[in-house]
Amino acid sequence: MPELPRPSGKEAKRVFELAGFEHVRTKGTHHILKRPGLPGTLSVPINGNKTLGKGIFHSLLKASGLTAEQFSDQK
Repeated sequence: MPELPRPSGKEAKRVFELAGFEHVRTKGTHHILKRPGLPGTLSVPINGNKTLGKGIFHSLLKASGLTAEQFSDQK
């Protein structure tokens, strides 16, 4: 299994938006994204240019339905 990329919250939000997610609202430092046709939302923490933890990033990928390869291709 290839190693997961380690993007910042800003980079992850940009890639998820390219994949069809829309920014719904912001609560503190968390940006809430939703994609039409998918249940639930993604909560992407944006703390400056800090890198997302691998557990948080893995959870975001799983909830979004994207693979690590698809995420890297969107960059």
